[in-house]
Amino acid sequence: MKRILITNDDGYQSPGLLALQSALSPLGHIMIVAPASEKSACGHGMTLTRPLRFVEIEDDFYKLEDGSPTDCVYLSLNALYQEGFMPDLIVSGINIGSNMGEDISYSGTASAAMEGVLHGIPSIAISQVLQDKNYFGFDFELAKQSIYKIAKKILNHTYPLGAREFLNINIPQISPKDCKGFKITELGIRAYGNDAHVHRNPRGEEYYWLGLHPLAWNERENNETSDFEATKNGYVSITPITLDFTARNRLRTLEDWISGGFNE
Repeated sequence: MKRILITNDDGYQSPGLLALQSALSPLGHIMIVAPASEKSACGHGMTLTRPLRFVEIEDDFYKLEDGSPTDCVYLSLNALYQEGFMPDLIVSGINIGSNMGEDISYSGTASAAMEGVLHGIPSIAISQVLQDKNYFGFDFELAKQSIYKIAKKILNHTYPLGAREFLNINIPQISPKDCKGFKITELGIRAYGNDAHVHRNPRGEEYYWLGLHPLAWNERENNETSDFEATKNGYVSITPITLDFTARNRLRTLEDWISGGFNE
């Protein structure tokens, strides 16, 4: 039987996580390890300054007290699985809200998939585009159907990517019958603004609360291939992500620049 580890960054009670469990259960044995509380935008952070504890919710379902999504994957592989019996697939999600463009650098959802491929395990991050993140009446049906098809193809055939590469999937907020299919995309260029709100507590001390940026992006010449455009136009976006951050097209430029010396 295939082994699937699932996690998220919205916390162990997220309806997206439970939808993911429902979608993938027919494909193999499911282990759930998720943060005890929401860890959105925590990035690829690992906890080194305090102890972490698994709390069993039910058989093969744990919350990790004070843990990040990265912690969930790292500790699961080292504490809950035995050598030779590692997961065949790691899936992170279904995130409440999109993870497109440069947002994946903040994303706990994407970071869990990053951690998975660092350990050599095929991994997927899947997110549901929502206009209102507080709307929990959504049934995730298109997301469930999509992740089932993709996970089944990986488990029954081959992983389509190389080492240290994972799939980042974003689901448009439409019904399955209105979906135009899958589109292979690249990360778009996210448009950010200032959404820091200043307040004062009852003692008069100033503090800031960071809000949500609107889902906006910048146009570019081949914009039709971006994850933003794909979901906007009714496609499921699938983006291959590599963890090699080297700007290879700048290596020669940098060599020339440094060889010029530092004389003013």
